[in-house]
Amino acid sequence: MSTHICNELGGSITYVALPLMAVLTLHASALQVGLLSAAEQAAFLVLGLPAGAWVDRMRRRNVMIAADLLRVVLLTAVPVAYLLDLHSMALLYTTALLLGCARLFGDVADQSYLPTLVGTDSLISGNSKLETVRSAAEFGGPGIAGFLVQAFGAAGTIASQAVTSLASVVFLGSIRAREERPAPAARGDLLKDIREGLSFVLGHRILRLIALNTAAVNLFLSAIFAINVLFLTRTVGLPPAAVGWVITMSTLGAMAGAVLTERLSKAVGAARLTWLSLLVTAPFGLLLPLAEKDWRIGLFVLGSIVQSAGVTVYNICQVTYRQTVCPPGLLGRMTATMRFLVWGVLPLSGLMAGALGQFAGVRQTMWICAAALALAPLVLLCSPLRRMRDFEPSDTP
Repeated sequence: MSTHICNELGGSITYVALPLMAVLTLHASALQVGLLSAAEQAAFLVLGLPAGAWVDRMRRRNVMIAADLLRVVLLTAVPVAYLLDLHSMALLYTTALLLGCARLFGDVADQSYLPTLVGTDSLISGNSKLETVRSAAEFGGPGIAGFLVQAFGAAGTIASQAVTSLASVVFLGSIRAREERPAPAARGDLLKDIREGLSFVLGHRILRLIALNTAAVNLFLSAIFAINVLFLTRTVGLPPAAVGWVITMSTLGAMAGAVLTERLSKAVGAARLTWLSLLVTAPFGLLLPLAEKDWRIGLFVLGSIVQSAGVTVYNICQVTYRQTVCPPGLLGRMTATMRFLVWGVLPLSGLMAGALGQFAGVRQTMWICAAALALAPLVLLCSPLRRMRDFEPSDTP
């Protein structure tokens, strides 16, 4: 748990500090800041599939340690370059790209390692705790980052996050649970390993629909996120401080969802909760476009909190299902394949939101995306999850 606190909080702070450094010290343009953000996400599209095959060939804990050590090097190099007056946008692009690679391999190894640590019976509890840490980091990270940048500068803030990554290495080294060494893979079998991961996900009747549903949720939810600030400032007319407060409130829903998932799964069943969580909460997103600069801003806050809680519960349940039904030797490839399929839509969501906002209007775009998000859970009603109460390791494709 300690290593997750270090990584999630450190990542949340770095996510804010890196573009601030570009803006404050290099006077980056909007296009350059956008390219910096794209560089952070590029690894999931470029290396998403082979990452799983590589992780399955190694001990997952070692991969997580290597990812943290790479973060230490990168987050030390940036402030050193700044002190030597060698910093540039090219360096920040490279740093963002490599940090994205570290995140990709660390996340894939993390989700694949969890069943070894807690066992299949405790996966809901384990994933809930991890999601609680992640939500808390998203809630507090930006504010802490702003304070640190104000007090120590962007370079000093980035340097401090190298320390959190180093602490994560220490915590990982203290874990007593040890994995068995994976069977050595034959040379030249990388494409075969990738195909096995794709075949397992796409050939599994439930995983295939979970991938489709999650991709749809990511597509429309990320589109809403992409124009939230524009909607609240220009359309609704809120000042910047109020915009930050309103957007931050949604993380309270995520934290509540993470805390309540284990209890809810025992009451209604984890399989049933997977589709029920979205079916009940996603329609609350239709409250977002109703916001105005009066009491109706409360509708936006309520919709964001409930929607965020539902998505968090859904994510915990569907990740747990994936870990339950996947053979241990395929966990890395399955996780990377799912990441590739469901996160590959993120660059498209921003483009879609921008195009719709330009031609249809910002409020109309919010309506379109919120309505599509409310309909996304219907995909899961066509799956066998609708007839299941709990997850069983024996579920077959």
